[in-house]
Amino acid sequence: MFDLIPYSRRDRGLVSDINRWFGNSFLQDFSGVRGFMVDVQDMGDHFLLEADLPGVKKEDIKINLDGQYLTISAEQNVEKTEERKNYVYKERAYGSCRRSFDVEGVNTDEIKGKFKDGVLSLTLPKQEKKPEPEPIEIEIED
Repeated sequence: MFDLIPYSRRDRGLVSDINRWFGNSFLQDFSGVRGFMVDVQDMGDHFLLEADLPGVKKEDIKINLDGQYLTISAEQNVEKTEERKNYVYKERAYGSCRRSFDVEGVNTDEIKGKFKDGVLSLTLPKQEKKPEPEPIEIEIED
């Protein structure tokens, strides 16, 4: 159920080098959004999916359902300014991410979501299981 669609990160090359030179602080403000963490709990009659999206605004989160795949995508724009004695320090960053999940077995008409304190919570009700048909024996005619 909730299989992550394969997503691979590529080495960022120069960006990785710069990040290493600056003590891993170059991408600090938006690196958490690029690969956001997700927890999925089985709550009996539903699944609870919680996605950590710190610093993201509610209006920058999109949740789409395409067939049996639920996709969560988020964007974040960060601008940081710091003034000290004789200089101004200013950084701008943009980050986006997307994760998709197989929601086969979920009643997609009743999915509900909340976003509070940087955590997106989705309630994914399970579909009612249909009883398995009783095995029957079929007689062969002569």
